[in-house]
Amino acid sequence: MVGTYSIIAVDLERNEMGAAVQSHWFSVGNIVVWAEAGVGVVATQSIVNGRYGPLGLAMLRNRLNPKEVIEAMTSIDAAREYRQVAVINTIGETHAYTGSKCIPFAGHRIGKGFSVQANLVEGQEVIDSMYEAFESNEGNLADRLMTALENAEKAGGDIRGSQSAALIVVKINATGDPLIDKVIDIRVDDNPNPIYELKRLLRIQKAYNKANEAEQLLSRGLKDEALETYEHACSLAPEASELRFWKAITLFNCGEKEEAKALLRKEIKENARYGKLLKRLINSRFLETLDELEKILEES
Repeated sequence: MVGTYSIIAVDLERNEMGAAVQSHWFSVGNIVVWAEAGVGVVATQSIVNGRYGPLGLAMLRNRLNPKEVIEAMTSIDAAREYRQVAVINTIGETHAYTGSKCIPFAGHRIGKGFSVQANLVEGQEVIDSMYEAFESNEGNLADRLMTALENAEKAGGDIRGSQSAALIVVKINATGDPLIDKVIDIRVDDNPNPIYELKRLLRIQKAYNKANEAEQLLSRGLKDEALETYEHACSLAPEASELRFWKAITLFNCGEKEEAKALLRKEIKENARYGKLLKRLINSRFLETLDELEKILEES
């Protein structure tokens, strides 16, 4: 059983689609939300049929539209009146189903390129708050999904309270590279305030995504852009010492050696393990063995 509220959506302009969910149930993201780049998104909940996730994606791969997918799955499910499911494809076609025996309050509401659905919640206001929050927000998809969850909770949320949450975003047009195709995949399995924790994880995920972007820019020889992007990454997650260390390495590789050395000294002083890492980077030829770096190791 997974009484819950969720949202699925596409952002055609940003080439992204995804889903977000919250429930007073352990590890809700492990069973409710399913997304595959180049295919679509499925949310399966209430007295959940876990097969709806992989089966729904398989049907989308075979070019059934969301309405056909849901009709096909529910038609062979004897317990369909206990199910709640929503499906969206890569062009934004959306369909949802709420069985007549889902625990109230239960229902769904479909918008342009998105659907919100809930069961075992306080009332219609939970569904409406998700719908309105998503529709009125013009940010990126992950932020809009996050805002929808926050507003659902403010409207009363799950009548049992909160325990777990998840958010996933993938590319609409798949490249075949999972590091590119899966933009966000975070979950909170057991926490008294899962939405707050999910929002924190989203911020950190964005920071690491920016760090990855910086590395890609550097590999293309775009040094100024790489440094600017790493600076952005560190500003998003100032508590992440790992990002500051790699920013220093990037600075060094870009010729900003004095700033790099100062930052490396600071990070190694605070955490001696970074000194070990720096030495191994040199020994593995990830970095050239240079006197400036050797001196930093000697000082530490």
